Amino acid sequence: MRDNVKGGALTEVSFYILLALYTPKHGYAVMQFIEKKTGGRLSLGAGTLYGALSKLEEKGWIVPCENGGRKKEYSITALGREIAEKELARLQELTRTAAEIIGGAL
Repeated sequence: MRDNVKGGALTEVSFYILLALYTPKHGYAVMQFIEKKTGGRLSLGAGTLYGALSKLEEKGWIVPCENGGRKKEYSITALGREIAEKELARLQELTRTAAEIIGGAL
């Protein structure tokens, strides 16, 4: 997972995981969220997902929830929210610039 915090760019998978965890979810629910939100374009395998969750947890962007259930749930942290908001702003700037260029070329 090559998230570039300095430049602000996240991988698409990391960004979707952070978005998914605005509401606590277990791994399978995160996979379903991403598949649904991308119309099936992104479909994560368990190994990819749990590797990404581990990296995001190491960065302090997500934390496991103490829910007492069988399935381990995760939630986004305040730092994770900040990172997701910065990524949203970066993407909005990117699309504004692209729209100006592409729109002007039509």
